Order: sequence, then C-alpha cells, then structure tokens
Amino acid sequence: MEVNGYTIEPGANLRRADLRRADLKGASLADANLYLANLEGANLEGANLTGANLEGAKADEDTTWPQGFDPKAAGVIFE
Repeated sequence: MEVNGYTIEPGANLRRADLRRADLKGASLADANLYLANLEGANLEGANLTGANLEGAKADEDTTWPQGFDPKAAGVIFE
C-alpha cells in the first residue's frame, strides 16, 4: 500500500514521513500493517489509523499523532 509517496508495510522506515490526513485504515488489516515500522518524527496528524497494526512500531517525542489517539494502547514503543 502506498500513501503520500510512502510504502506502508511491516518494518517500513517512515522516519520523519509526512502522513498528515493519510487514510491508513486500508481495505484490510494487511493494507494498514505498520508492525515494527519506524515512525520516529513522523507526522500522523489527522490520519485515520482505525484498524492499523502498530504493534512494535517505534516512535519518539517528535512523532505527531491524531487527536485522541493513544499510541501506547496500540502497541507503539517509545525509545
């Protein structure tokens, strides 16, 4: 799955990616699989993360999340 010019797949390097308002819901869980992805510094403001697999994804204090989204509850790891 490609979104805003970035390939969304398990283990993807999305460091500092601009994914604002991206629809990461996908047609199936496989389409929105960010398992073990690097999201450090990524901007996900306004993104639709419904059903996205973020288990084990890495993020940091510079990662921007959609309002009301709880990345820790989604399995994101902060290092």
